[in-house]
Amino acid sequence: MEFVELIKTPKVDGVILHRPFQSPLDGTLCITGHHLILSTRVEHHEELWLLHRNIDCIERRFDANRGAIVIKCKNLQILRLDIPGQEEALNIADSIETLSTLEDISLWYPFYFRPRQFDILEDGWQAFNVESELTRLISHADHSWRISHVNKDFTVSLLTYT
Repeated sequence: MEFVELIKTPKVDGVILHRPFQSPLDGTLCITGHHLILSTRVEHHEELWLLHRNIDCIERRFDANRGAIVIKCKNLQILRLDIPGQEEALNIADSIETLSTLEDISLWYPFYFRPRQFDILEDGWQAFNVESELTRLISHADHSWRISHVNKDFTVSLLTYT
């Protein structure tokens, strides 16, 4: 499934974000597959990144030529988006509602996101030799430390590692 199919209007300019005890924020609203992003497009200014899974429910309110969407989040935060145009507001509300109620766990952000594959420059397990590093550290400290290979196969204390 592609998230593009679920997003009816991906970007709207002139959206005003209202939050309790804060001044309104005017900016551009973008909907991605996993986030709702409101940006003022001004450097060093506030942005809102809201994960769709954090949205509990939405309410739709419509005026003559504007629409308002009230978003109630799972962390008890309440946001109101004033969107110019009823059709855009309806499309945004439908998209948010659909994306915030996906039931297929494999489409949720932690399971869907695949970071770019990087070339492995070195094997981290072979970056240094434990014995030589311990010898170097012991030469600067007391000799109460030592390396033990007793539990190398995890057979001595099997219950600890289960």
